[in-house]
Amino acid sequence: MKIGIVGAGQVGATAAYAMMMRGVGSEIVLVDRNAGLAAAQAHDILDATPWAFPVRVRAGEMADLDGAGLVVLAAGANQKPGESRLDLLSRNAAIFAEIVPAVLAAAPATIFLVASNPVDIMTQIVTVLAGRRGVPVERVIGSGTILDSARFRTLLGAHLGISPAYIDARVLGEHGDSEVLHWSGAMAGDLSVAEAARQMGRELAEADRSRIDHAVRRAAYDIIQGKGATWFGVGAGLARIAQVIQGDERALITCSMLTAEGQGVRDVALSLPRVLGAGGVVKTFIPNLDAEEGAALKKSAEILKQLAEEVRL
Repeated sequence: MKIGIVGAGQVGATAAYAMMMRGVGSEIVLVDRNAGLAAAQAHDILDATPWAFPVRVRAGEMADLDGAGLVVLAAGANQKPGESRLDLLSRNAAIFAEIVPAVLAAAPATIFLVASNPVDIMTQIVTVLAGRRGVPVERVIGSGTILDSARFRTLLGAHLGISPAYIDARVLGEHGDSEVLHWSGAMAGDLSVAEAARQMGRELAEADRSRIDHAVRRAAYDIIQGKGATWFGVGAGLARIAQVIQGDERALITCSMLTAEGQGVRDVALSLPRVLGAGGVVKTFIPNLDAEEGAALKKSAEILKQLAEEVRL
């Protein structure tokens, strides 16, 4: 599969590097308004191919995305001092109003994978823009809470003393402050995490849950404070989504998509468990939630819906 990445900053370049290291894509084309940056990133990644997979990595322009089966959108403006989140969203909407038609002119059958933040709102914006040109909703996917879910699994695994590869735990709703950790559905193998903790002789008290919840929610803030931005985790998550689509794996991935109804809130982009395949989203699962989780997810959906309705498109 040919893959395009629009935005050759840290997130876009790290996604390209992670894809190359996993052998995802036959060709990866980096596109950026700073052509020199795209060329340098592509060259640097290409130099690593002898130790990984012979993926062809190069810089290009929008026209070079022709035939791409997947295009990652990692572009967007940064927030200016004193600028509101809504103003930033509106500026990014204007940027994407130019990017999306240009991508579709070159690759009309592509799947969009949105990484730009705030990712749920940007996913909804791309869905609207692409939908005007006949792209169905299942072909616009946001990375959403794939990273938050990975953090949840990692922290739970560390607490239980079990590899996170064998922890199934998901974060739902917004990729942001209102996200919902799905504790009632978290599993280790075929056991609930509470039962796994009991059998491992490791208490999972309310204080432990609170600590893990806080660490998941604060992870991005802590990383940003230390180095300015996050890119390795989300880059790896984007590579995994690309791998699932390329292989038509029908894997269950927690990611964002414009959803017809979420906890009573209609037409809102948010993260839920979704089956992904070669055509994009195959099916969305509605998880079983306890009363507290259900109320929290509804609140998250309402926050996202309000923000999306305020963006000027």
